[in-house]
Amino acid sequence: MAIPEETLGFESPQDFAKRNQLQFDDSLLLSRALTHRSYLNEHPEAIEDNERLEFLGDAVLDYVVGAWLYNRFPEMAEGELTRLRAALVKTDQLAEFGQQIELGRALRLGRGEEENGGRRRRAMLCGAYEALMGALCLDTGIEAVEEFIGPYLETAVKKILELQSDKDPKSLLQEIIQSGGQPAPRYKVVSEDGPDHAKVFEVVVFAGEEKLGQGAGSSKHVASMAAAENALKNLSYIR
Repeated sequence: MAIPEETLGFESPQDFAKRNQLQFDDSLLLSRALTHRSYLNEHPEAIEDNERLEFLGDAVLDYVVGAWLYNRFPEMAEGELTRLRAALVKTDQLAEFGQQIELGRALRLGRGEEENGGRRRRAMLCGAYEALMGALCLDTGIEAVEEFIGPYLETAVKKILELQSDKDPKSLLQEIIQSGGQPAPRYKVVSEDGPDHAKVFEVVVFAGEEKLGQGAGSSKHVASMAAAENALKNLSYIR
């Protein structure tokens, strides 16, 4: 006798769909969207994981979000639209969309992923959200994706524009510092560790002589971006 899915620790696809007012004609397609490969490894009776749907959903979201922005902001320049789309489809934002619909409750995960907190991992939620959108597009059509995600995009884009989080951290920090009459921030590499093939750089960013933030990364560019983001957090411009 099959074990009820709730007993295994996750919400059934049917309950997930009902809770989020999603209509799926093909319930197996929805189940596949919610199935991580770690579950497939431990349950050979499962047919397929969600990685192919994730691939499709990535492309679907690029189109849907791009079209939504094109219509929502008819006077906005191409460069601004591109930055906004990137901010709306990045991992953290899609994971946030997944959290808003409590996607983690319905994910089918293997024991190891479950124990390691996979239901809350942002990369996991992002991938599953993309898979869900891919499945919805195949099952009902791209219009269903547009209808489902539209209200979430409206809320998210207002927040992004308010916080200017569509801009890269260095550009935003420079705008903020120079708007106060100070010269542009300067970045200083304070350490460089590790072998040539795996260097880790640490960068500090200053406004005048005041240290604003610091960050580390695999290149000077990545480290300086991390330092700028840290500075913005210290200045309370981002959370």
